[in-house]
Amino acid sequence: MTVVIDPASLVTPQTARFDTPLSLQSGAQLPAYELVYEMHGELNARASNAILVCHALSGNHHIAGYHSPADKKPGWWDNLIGPGKPVDTRKFCVIGVNNPGGCHGSTGPASIDPVTGQPWGSRFPLVTVEDWVAVQARLADRLGISQFAAVMGGSLGGMQALQWSISHPGRLRHCLVIAAAPRLTAQNIAFNDVARQAIVTDPDFHGGDYYARQVTPRRGLRLARMLGHITYLSDDVMGSKFGRILRNGAFSYGYDVEFEIESYLRYQGDKFADSFDANTYLLMTRALDYFDPAHRLGGGDLSRALTAAVADFLVISFTTDWRFAPQRSREIVHALLDNGRNVSYAEIDSAHGHDAFLMPDAHYHALVRAYMDRIDV
Repeated sequence: MTVVIDPASLVTPQTARFDTPLSLQSGAQLPAYELVYEMHGELNARASNAILVCHALSGNHHIAGYHSPADKKPGWWDNLIGPGKPVDTRKFCVIGVNNPGGCHGSTGPASIDPVTGQPWGSRFPLVTVEDWVAVQARLADRLGISQFAAVMGGSLGGMQALQWSISHPGRLRHCLVIAAAPRLTAQNIAFNDVARQAIVTDPDFHGGDYYARQVTPRRGLRLARMLGHITYLSDDVMGSKFGRILRNGAFSYGYDVEFEIESYLRYQGDKFADSFDANTYLLMTRALDYFDPAHRLGGGDLSRALTAAVADFLVISFTTDWRFAPQRSREIVHALLDNGRNVSYAEIDSAHGHDAFLMPDAHYHALVRAYMDRIDV
């Protein structure tokens, strides 16, 4: 079926270049770098209606709309962001940024290192959530935004929103932390490590310097995505969609695809391997592992770590999200309440697991809409 795209939904990505080096949490330094971003809606005269959307592990700056009439699908949060939608671009100017280390235009491992004239590859420095927030703040300065009406994100994006409230408390009035956690559990770190091992042990990885060899560690990245995708879904969703349905109606007594769920996971893995960079996947999962403001700032006490936060908060979790379970969101809520912050919390009944924050759930969207409607600009 041909999709007819409204010309009003077309958006053009923009690029900002920064020549001032960025000192990273690791002690390394990122020299001149570029950020790709896109803006939806108009920035008002006081620049007081800006919303920053922080992307999750496999996300990017393309949050809504279409880049061209030939696009087959819109940005990854299009069901939430746009004219008349819960995050209404008739009221807000909504900004999406591709973080450094990414593979969708911003400076990352596949970019050319100006010193060597070769792709950064394995030499690209590790980046953290704190580093990304620092970069996003620089972009806000460039755009003339002294304070965001809100910073929001889901999963790893929600962690960035939370870090914004710590690093730049006076630069956001509202903070939306969706399907996130104050730090990863040991189980989550373990999942990430298995995914990384699938990549680094791929014969085509070459220590991260596979670009010059014109190969990609496709098999490893494919396996990493398949593993990750299992954790993003709930058992209920997998059971209702696939159950034990056989692809060909009978066993073939071999190791090729027998069940529909196997076919689905292989499709997801192949699609991801065609569009994502393996080095970026390593960087993003490590940033997830490292995020722990309680350890870094509060001596293990999340309440102490969030002392600086002054924004109003909306924290949302989903009942079947076992990767970032509701009790992890409640840890954030309790720590904020310990500091006397204004916090709204919702635990949404959803069958979709961790992916629920991306789904067009009516209750979830109504809640976000109600919260956004009360934000003054």
